[in-house]
Amino acid sequence: MARRNRNKILVPEAREGLDQLKAKIAGTTNPEQAKFEIAEEVGVPLKEGYNGKLTSEQAGKVGGKLGGNMVKELVRMAQENLNKNQ
Repeated sequence: MARRNRNKILVPEAREGLDQLKAKIAGTTNPEQAKFEIAEEVGVPLKEGYNGKLTSEQAGKVGGKLGGNMVKELVRMAQENLNKNQ
C-alpha cells in the first residue's frame, strides 16, 4: 500500500519561506540538502535514492530534529514579532 504525503501547506505561497527556514535550521543554503545535513549530525546513514533499510527510529530522528527545530524557530519569530508590536 502506497503512503500518501498528507503534509500540505495551507498557504502555497509560503513554500519558498518554509524552504528557506528549513535550510537555515540545517545550516545549509539548499533546502534539498537539509535532511542530509541533519542526518549526518544525528548519525543516520541517509543517502540519496532508496532508504528502505532505515528503521523508523532513524527516520524519526531526522524528521523530528528538522521539524522540531523549525517549529521552535517559528515560535521564536512569532514571540519576537509580538514583543515588537507591543
